[in-house]
Amino acid sequence: MAQPLDPPLPLRVLIPNLMTTLALCVGLSGIRLALVGNWDKALMAIVLAGVLDGLDGWVARRVRGTSRFGAELDSLADTVSFGVAPALIIYLWALHELGGLGWVIALSHAVCCALRLARYNAQAAEGNAPHTPEGFFTGVPAPAGAGLVLSPVFLDLWLGTQFFRTPLVAAIITAGVAILMVSTVPTYSWRAIRLRPSWRLPLLIVAGLTAAALLTAPWGTLSLVSLAYLASLPFAWRSYRWRAAAAKNNAGGAAPDAEAP
Repeated sequence: MAQPLDPPLPLRVLIPNLMTTLALCVGLSGIRLALVGNWDKALMAIVLAGVLDGLDGWVARRVRGTSRFGAELDSLADTVSFGVAPALIIYLWALHELGGLGWVIALSHAVCCALRLARYNAQAAEGNAPHTPEGFFTGVPAPAGAGLVLSPVFLDLWLGTQFFRTPLVAAIITAGVAILMVSTVPTYSWRAIRLRPSWRLPLLIVAGLTAAALLTAPWGTLSLVSLAYLASLPFAWRSYRWRAAAAKNNAGGAAPDAEAP
């Protein structure tokens, strides 16, 4: 007896996977551009991959196209676009001058990115991600890690100085970002950011101006965004501690003993 055919999939379910595949191709293209020394386009490829990575999950939820296959594909694309590609870019840009040590440091970024994604998937599957209930990530997420590890290139193209291209400076930043990705430091996610209704209009204005600045002065904008994210880490840690304490007190029937930051 012939086996029954699987029901056809609606096209809307494939759209998020197509976006993830496009992000993977863009990340790989960033490597090719870096191999020929086209740094600005290589960086823009990683930025575009980050935009697509943010959109595919949002689209998947809107069209009810989430799936286990899509989650695995997304992790693979993130490993390439935000782990392997930035590691090769920073190696070809500066770390190659350190020889074998530079290659090991570049590898640390790619490896830690893969380990972070594997940890996230395992914790999400088991439902025991430590900071998720409060809306935080554990460690620096892969797209943010890619932005931080490439920040020396952003700063160099913006300021026109060779300081951030110094192999030692690039090595310290790369190693530091690798540690942050696999750390247990709580970091902001979109769910963790809570704004008063009166901030809605100013936020939209800032978002519009940031988008315009990204088009007109991309390297300065990306440099400032990277530095702002790095500066947010202590505030994320403080905010997480307050929310975790508030949730614990509320669960025990007591009110929190501190004001929200």
